[in-house]
Amino acid sequence: MAYADVSLEAPEAGLTKDSAGEELYRIGLMYSTGMGVAVDYVAAHKWFNLAAVKGVREAREQRREMVDYMSSIELRQAQRAAREWMQKAH
Repeated sequence: MAYADVSLEAPEAGLTKDSAGEELYRIGLMYSTGMGVAVDYVAAHKWFNLAAVKGVREAREQRREMVDYMSSIELRQAQRAAREWMQKAH
């Protein structure tokens, strides 16, 4: 089976608010490109946002790019999801 055919469920499982920014960034990349998951710009923005808060420069750039593909409603959803994850993260 080719790598592109592999489907992962909840690639973010096991991440906590103490996870490295690079790990959060990697999840954003997965959602933004559909690498093992369905493309989801809201989820991608959420993970890029969380990684950017941890200082990952590339995440800030990717987060800006995601906005071009999102409606204002989706952007608010992504921002809310990031805040909620930080509050609920282990």
